[in-house]
Amino acid sequence: MTYQNYSLKQLQQIDAAHHLHPFTDHKEMRETGSRIITHANGPFIYDSEGMEILDGMAGLWCVNVGYGRDELADAAYAQMKELPYYNSFFKCSTPTPILLAKKLAEIAPKHINQMFYGSSGSEANDTALRVVRHYWVLEGRPEKNRIISRKMGYHGSTIAGASLGGMDLMHKQLGGAVPNIVHVMMPYAYELALPGESDHDFGLRAAKAVEDAILEAGADKVAAFIGEPVMGAGGVKIPPMSYWPEVQRICRKYDVLLMLDEVITGYGRTGEWFAAQAFDVEPDTITTAKALTSGYQPLSALLVGDRIAATLVEKGGEFYHGYTYAGHPVACAVALKNLEIIEREGLVERVRNDTGPYFARALQERFGGHDLVGEVRSFGLMGAIEIVKDKVTKERFLPAGSAAVMVRDHALAQGMMLRATGDTMILSPPLIWTRETIDMACDRIARALDLAEADLRKR
Repeated sequence: MTYQNYSLKQLQQIDAAHHLHPFTDHKEMRETGSRIITHANGPFIYDSEGMEILDGMAGLWCVNVGYGRDELADAAYAQMKELPYYNSFFKCSTPTPILLAKKLAEIAPKHINQMFYGSSGSEANDTALRVVRHYWVLEGRPEKNRIISRKMGYHGSTIAGASLGGMDLMHKQLGGAVPNIVHVMMPYAYELALPGESDHDFGLRAAKAVEDAILEAGADKVAAFIGEPVMGAGGVKIPPMSYWPEVQRICRKYDVLLMLDEVITGYGRTGEWFAAQAFDVEPDTITTAKALTSGYQPLSALLVGDRIAATLVEKGGEFYHGYTYAGHPVACAVALKNLEIIEREGLVERVRNDTGPYFARALQERFGGHDLVGEVRSFGLMGAIEIVKDKVTKERFLPAGSAAVMVRDHALAQGMMLRATGDTMILSPPLIWTRETIDMACDRIARALDLAEADLRKR
């Protein structure tokens, strides 16, 4: 029996009875019911009531080539027929993860040539933490095990991922985070820059927070610094261009490894294959997932730089870590075809030279002057619209986040899927968006902002 045999209410009842959703107030959801998304094509998703919705979030930051790609379904089917699964343990491998590793080495920064697979960004960050600490043990320096991260950073929802991240509410629910992880200020100029401070100077000051944390702990105790090139789930917070080169300089000065979390930014979103290339830094590890398969299959890849890889190989000894589905042959086959599509259609170059700049101009011109908008910012095809009560003082509506949720709900009613994170509306659309799609999105967001403003001014 297929889902078409069930009514919306029946599906919602079954969902409520048996399905625990991620990042959800389960009591509230059972009172309101879930929205059932049934199919999708190109840049659009459709719900069980037939409503067409322009997907401004590429699923969850991941469907870079858009929906309905027969080539990806065909690649999965062909691989399932030939070899649906075998593991990567016991000195075994299969062809597709081998070929995918080769492809990733070709598009990654030149100093990265080794890959470790998993099924999610959270797993990739767990692996990165394990690899970095194991590296220092092999180097005879086990005391170098402290990781510096950032407040409001997001690195997944496993215990290690949540510990690496800087989300206070997640830490409170953990009941005990992974030890020796500290968090410093985020490079968020809109809230944290001093009066009259330039973006350049703010970037250097935010980077100095990393240096201060290294000096406080002692460089001989610090293993690595981890950060998202552009902070995604924390609200698309974009650092000044001075920030990452200075962070890299500091890490090299104190012999601290540099870990980039590119689970969101990897595979074209910034107008380069990886944001490391966009910000001109050379990290020791890059965590990736999401757009690696455009979400068509669960797959992650930790990209490991030559310095760490050389030690793992030359020093030897078993690395007691891995996953049943690491290097899954079907997921890797889909990833290979997905990267082929991105490359063949020039989506990375399109973001860099056409849609990315147009997206930035459109957001600024359409929303920069709106009474509800304190700031508009974007990088490649990532965007944020900051919702405020007062543009001058930056005062927010209370309770915190309520105004953004109102904008989100109005946008959805207009056929536009956005995400509300705190007081920020965020966008991360498929890379197949054109100028026409961007204009359509802006029209729908504009109506949502106007409707939300009318509601908010009545309160």
